[in-house]
Amino acid sequence: MKNNFERIITRLTPTLKRITHKLNGHFTFFNDDDLCQEALIHLWVLFQEGKLYDKTDSYILQGCYYHLKNYIRTSMDKVKTQSLESPIDNDGTTLEEVVALEKQPYEEDFIDKTLYEDVRKNGLDKRELAIVKMCMDGLTVREIGKNLGISHVAVVKLRKKIGEKCRKLGREIKRSYQN
Repeated sequence: MKNNFERIITRLTPTLKRITHKLNGHFTFFNDDDLCQEALIHLWVLFQEGKLYDKTDSYILQGCYYHLKNYIRTSMDKVKTQSLESPIDNDGTTLEEVVALEKQPYEEDFIDKTLYEDVRKNGLDKRELAIVKMCMDGLTVREIGKNLGISHVAVVKLRKKIGEKCRKLGREIKRSYQN
């Protein structure tokens, strides 16, 4: 019995890892390995109950996919978010103020701010800046496309172009600091 389960897992694990990586693409608080382990636990329970005996790999993987989607959805419902502007004590101190107090100025922060300002002023057009802002606000590629009235494919291409511009400008700034 144990050997049968090991054979199933050996056969399905590479595909399960790809599925977990794809599902985890939008969620930073999950680890791909943790999601894969959750899928394996799900499979073990099904195997113990005898529900995998006559099922195809495709059927099993599809069941894992839907189990993981549900697991992510229910886990996200349990995640509590805190606004940086909301008070965290009786004095009215906000989380943003606490983080700002703990942060020490470093040369890297100065360079990052300078790079951002240079990119904002010289590197990106209005549409590209809008895309950067929407990405920072957590919108998906499709949501950005809908907001701008363009396809999600165009957004992907523009994001790639933005990355290239930022890397080029970053290299130029880095050279100017080294000289």
